[in-house]
Amino acid sequence: MFALNMMRNITPQVTGRTSWACTVRVQPAVWQSTAAAATQQPNPDKLYSNIDIELRAHEPAVLKSYSWFMNAAAKELDVNVTKSHAPEQNHKEMKTLLKSAFVHKKHRVQYEFKTFYHFITLKNLTGSTADTYLEYVQRNLPEGVNMQVTKTELQKHSEHLKPPAQADAQ
Repeated sequence: MFALNMMRNITPQVTGRTSWACTVRVQPAVWQSTAAAATQQPNPDKLYSNIDIELRAHEPAVLKSYSWFMNAAAKELDVNVTKSHAPEQNHKEMKTLLKSAFVHKKHRVQYEFKTFYHFITLKNLTGSTADTYLEYVQRNLPEGVNMQVTKTELQKHSEHLKPPAQADAQ
């Protein structure tokens, strides 16, 4: 209820730069009696078996320092980092452009784009811990670094699925 009211009251404001700033007006919470609070069902926290984070950048030094920052933040929050690795080979893409489109076909310029990757895998997290960690890490994301997060959530089986009945064959 509180988060829903908070999301309704977010108003974006344009600053002098190209970034956006948000103003949040928080309404006072409505206190409920203890009997009403006891009858409500608590919303269970999500469980994630693993969270895969892929980082991409064009500068290897920026990527290396940011991945070190992510691992240090995970260590401080007691988040289980199972894998943190960077492939040895970067991804190269070559583009060839003509300097002069009509007369001088032999005069060409070649550009090379290098993309560096870093992969981090987190295991066995609750939803609140994962949200806290990812929000902190994304707020400190430097320019030129792209982050892609893939979450694998654990869920209960549906109610209509039941274990097979064991027949007593005697």
